[in-house]
Amino acid sequence: MSQIPSIDVLRYTAFSADPEGGNPAGVVLDASGLDDAAMLAVAAELGYSESAFLTGRGEPGGAGSPGGAGSSGAREYTIRYFSPKAEVPFCGHATVATALALAERDGPGDLVFGTRAGTVPVTVTREGAELRATLTSVEPDVADIAPDDLAEALAALDWPAADLDPALPPRIAFAGARHLVLAAATRERLADLRYDFARLEALMHRLDLTTLQLVWRAAPAVFHVRDPFPVGGVVEDPATGAAAAAFGAYLRAGGLVPDTALLTLHQGEDMGRPGTLTVELRAGDARVRVSGTGTRIGD
Repeated sequence: MSQIPSIDVLRYTAFSADPEGGNPAGVVLDASGLDDAAMLAVAAELGYSESAFLTGRGEPGGAGSPGGAGSSGAREYTIRYFSPKAEVPFCGHATVATALALAERDGPGDLVFGTRAGTVPVTVTREGAELRATLTSVEPDVADIAPDDLAEALAALDWPAADLDPALPPRIAFAGARHLVLAAATRERLADLRYDFARLEALMHRLDLTTLQLVWRAAPAVFHVRDPFPVGGVVEDPATGAAAAAFGAYLRAGGLVPDTALLTLHQGEDMGRPGTLTVELRAGDARVRVSGTGTRIGD
């Protein structure tokens, strides 16, 4: 347990049982006394793609309030997320990390997080020696991207349009945060990620994007993914739960997978931090479920 600045900050990785894999996040289980500047300072000093801060329990009011979630017996919290550069409305891996930290402290069970994007239920279960968290996204949405914006994204990535997979067309997907989905035609294209940081950051700010969800389809229900995150102040996010939820919504909206599906996303391999995200789609429920394990990092 560290002190940054004069508060207890836990470190967890999400979507991997190996501390060297998945996506690390800072977790502050009692941030009730912190203002925005203090939370941003903690996130910036940690340097992880995001950190999570519990600012209250069952606080009423606002779109982010967990009140009215209808989860009988669930423990309710208000949560906020900060990258090293700014607050983000929702972060999947930091949600998983926080849920695992609470489960280790209080035991597995049902949680409800009030986020700025809406209410996010999470269930933590024990599978052998591991804890696994499953979050349920807010109502998703999928939209087209303007041709000029797509051309600018490809130029910033230095990806020729011919390197895209025509079976998975570019779209902007939302399940708590907005992500541009671009599908590579080959694994080699996905692996070769060298982009213009400032140029891509400017486009993402203009389009209100949190990451780009770059994907390659290895099998009907298996994908490799990468997520540039310049707006958060980091080159790449190692395992991105919010983007995974948005991608599940994208696939369903395009009829690219069945209405009921269980998908596996591999992320972080090209960064040396491999992780696995499981995405579940259920017929009759527009929301997307994302699950994974995780572990504490150090002391």
